[in-house]
Amino acid sequence: MKSESAMDENLYPYVVEPKAAPAIWGGESWKCWDDNPVTNGPLAGKRIAELRAELGATLLGSLDPAQIFPVLTKIIDARQALSVQVHPDDAYARRVEHQHNGKTECWYILSATDDASLVLGWSQDTTRAEYERRVADGTLGDILRRVPVKAGDAFYLPAGTLHAIGAGIVLFETQQASDLTYRIFDWNRVGADGKPRQLHVQKAGDVLDYHRSTASATAQIAYRFEGLSRLALIADSRFVVERIVATEEPHSMSTHERPLIFMPLDRPLTIEAGGTTVTLEPEQCAIVPAAARWCTVSSDAHGGAHVMFVTPPASREAYAAQLLAAGVDQTHLDAFMAQFA
Repeated sequence: MKSESAMDENLYPYVVEPKAAPAIWGGESWKCWDDNPVTNGPLAGKRIAELRAELGATLLGSLDPAQIFPVLTKIIDARQALSVQVHPDDAYARRVEHQHNGKTECWYILSATDDASLVLGWSQDTTRAEYERRVADGTLGDILRRVPVKAGDAFYLPAGTLHAIGAGIVLFETQQASDLTYRIFDWNRVGADGKPRQLHVQKAGDVLDYHRSTASATAQIAYRFEGLSRLALIADSRFVVERIVATEEPHSMSTHERPLIFMPLDRPLTIEAGGTTVTLEPEQCAIVPAAARWCTVSSDAHGGAHVMFVTPPASREAYAAQLLAAGVDQTHLDAFMAQFA
């Protein structure tokens, strides 16, 4: 058992070293992931997975330290289109892949060319038989649904959603911590070895939602809470994603007994927790441990810093109560929350 003073030494913002993941279509930077190491303080060099085991509730609150850190955040730079793909839900991941969870995810568009678009579901109701026939005869593209995008859009992709990120898009992704991806079509490309990348047509067929899609960019809620201007983007039971604005005036944020994930987009962000202060440059990521209880955020940059802010699994009811306390009317709130039911 660690002493209270030893535990207190661990209550500071952990700056996380990202993982670069080059790809034939562009590349990813994995900002917050179970295998990423911390770069500062007494825990420097230790991976988030090691911190789970050593710190338990200090890092995670009531989340299970035996399970992988529950979210993965990335920046994806799609210079070419990504493959058409789908992810399994938790039940399928456990039954077939023997992994704890599947992959529901969401995207916040950071930049996009004028003609950029996503593949997001089917343009018509289909069936597994039609899907398999069209994969075989090369006509699958005829029923893919394309949705134009622009900077500032957010999209919610529950497991089972057919999707592909189009060329010319840079986005911030938050997802369940899983790399289970079933590729259906890869635009006839070859990998670095000169061979086509593996497809997973049958497993994809098991998990696809075959209904016509009407999904579009989510409605967002702008509100003020804890003194900060905040934009509610995604309120899934697996993660809450917001964009906040940190200004020169410091404001305190409660951890609500969950680890908090911060990543500034455009200007430096200063975070203080447990008596330690760190400054993040744009696209650097830090985690404030749950047991810190409070942290303070600010930015000396003119105009403030826009910051992606993510919290792992939490009560949707508690988040709804936060929005109500901030003055969001019930009708607006109900419509927002229904997007993630």
